[in-house]
Amino acid sequence: MKKLGTHLILEAWQAPADLLNDAERIRQALMDGIAAGEATLIDMCVHQFSPHGVTATATLAESHIAIHTWPEHGYFAADFFFCGRGKPIEAMKILQTALQAKQIKVQEIERGFPISPSRMQHSEEVVLQGVA
Repeated sequence: MKKLGTHLILEAWQAPADLLNDAERIRQALMDGIAAGEATLIDMCVHQFSPHGVTATATLAESHIAIHTWPEHGYFAADFFFCGRGKPIEAMKILQTALQAKQIKVQEIERGFPISPSRMQHSEEVVLQGVA
C-alpha cells in the first residue's frame, strides 16, 4: 500500500459534562492539538447545541479533525485524519487530556491505495466499482 495518511478514530467516555459542553474549551483544545500535531489550520467551525453538546471541525492543510460531544453521557467521538507529515497521535492526546476522558478506544487506519492497480480490482473490500 502507498500510505497517504493516518486516520485515528477516538471514542472517549467518563469525561466531565461541563468540559464537554464548553465550546471555548473545545476550540482551545483543538488549537493546542493542531499545534502539538504540527498541522496547519485552514478553518475552524465550532457549534454549541442547546441544551447541550458541541460539534467542532478543523479543516487542516493535512486534512481534518472533528469532534462531537454528548455531555449528558460523558462521551465524545473524534476523528483525526492527517495526510503527509503531522502527528495525529499527539493531537489526540491533547484533546483527551483537555476533556479529561478516563476511558478511550482508538482505531488507527492507514489511508492510501494499493501499489498495484490489479490488486485493487481483485480486492474484496472494493464493493462499488464504476459507480458514477
